[in-house]
Amino acid sequence: MKHVVTSLSYAARCAAAFAFAVLGGIALGIGEARAEFAVCNQSFDVVNVAIGRDVEGDFQTEGWWTIGTNQCANVIREELESRYIYVYAQDVFGKPMLNGTTPMCIEGKRFTIRGISSCWSRGHIKARFIEVDTEKTQRWSLFLAPPN
Repeated sequence: MKHVVTSLSYAARCAAAFAFAVLGGIALGIGEARAEFAVCNQSFDVVNVAIGRDVEGDFQTEGWWTIGTNQCANVIREELESRYIYVYAQDVFGKPMLNGTTPMCIEGKRFTIRGISSCWSRGHIKARFIEVDTEKTQRWSLFLAPPN
């Protein structure tokens, strides 16, 4: 590996070394909160993802994270407290991509909704989320694959 910083001034070399250390620390997760629940898109389409989880004894849904092909989104940044996380994914045309069985509420635009019952009467859209058993771990990644 060639070192290309030899032609830089001492101050520039120090700044470059500092930037490399900071970027390396971020890549290793040093000094930065690590993703505790990530959704990775291995399908051939851009997906929009919403999640549901227990927050202070009540279910809450949140969305949207737009995830490109072969990319991941960190949807929960703190350590997981609930064993089960619920996920809903749709393509850019609004077509559901998962066969979920748990009804929860979503919105057409960015949202946070407390409670999962009576979606229609509260002005929300009812969607079927899949249940992800994180096996009581503190970190989990879910991979969305293309349909067979």
